[in-house]
Amino acid sequence: MNIAVYGAGGVGGYFGARLAQVGNNVTFIARGKHLEAIQKNGLQLKSIKGDFLLQPAKAVAEISEVKNIDLILICVKTWQLVEVAEKIKAILNSNTLIISLLNGAENASILCNIIDKKHVLGGLCKIISKIEDYGIINHISYEPTIVFGELDNKNSKRAIALEQLFLNAGIKTILAEDIQKEIWTKFLFISTISAIGALTRATLGEMIAKPQIKKMMFQTAKEIECIALAKGINFPKDTIAKQFQIIDSQPYNATSSLQRDILEGKPSELEAQNGAIVKMGIELGIPTPVNSFIYYCLFPQEKKARKLN
Repeated sequence: MNIAVYGAGGVGGYFGARLAQVGNNVTFIARGKHLEAIQKNGLQLKSIKGDFLLQPAKAVAEISEVKNIDLILICVKTWQLVEVAEKIKAILNSNTLIISLLNGAENASILCNIIDKKHVLGGLCKIISKIEDYGIINHISYEPTIVFGELDNKNSKRAIALEQLFLNAGIKTILAEDIQKEIWTKFLFISTISAIGALTRATLGEMIAKPQIKKMMFQTAKEIECIALAKGINFPKDTIAKQFQIIDSQPYNATSSLQRDILEGKPSELEAQNGAIVKMGIELGIPTPVNSFIYYCLFPQEKKARKLN
């Protein structure tokens, strides 16, 4: 299959390398010194599931350089999604499929506002990984997982074919019965730990060891749950409890990509996570005091990183 992986960071680099490892024709869309390193030395994957060097690795700066794409995996940051969608729109063929593996609850809607929705499937991933150095991806922990599904939750032939594609690459794969439920569950998980990690400048283990901080995390999750239920998301009563079991099981020194971006002075996914909950709360008339506190405390740094007026 001809696959374009838009973004060769911790997510795109890992899943793209695994798909290429089993013979798929994978092209990475990357930039700067990371792109140069991949073109020159290949893409090196360090992983708890086995290292792999993809060499040579196909990598270009613009998706317009890639032809006859069957599948596009979007693996950039949420704040880049609109720009990426506009570029993708120009190169689609009639059968191209698109899955966003980004954090956030609104990615599929953003894509469908720009691209014909027939191309779009809902998706998310679960992995803890990062760019260790130019051309090097480090998968640190968590069983790398792709969860996806048709937006109408039908078990289509194309979805079943994609499920087999990912399984053949050794990727844990879930073809969701309710993709919106899965997206919002991941959204609750990531939004509960990420921005508060940036605010406290603490690892996940340090945060959950402090009862007062863990209580704030729980309150954050409850507000997200209230928003999800108001929007008709099918959240079982034990959703938060199960997510905190996962949180408690993570490595003590784990940090999120949002947290690392903010601490490094880079643009982050703050708007798409806690910021989105604040916005939805205002729209729905649902108070979100803890998410608002976290969001507005971090907003000045985000504003500076994005060079906003």
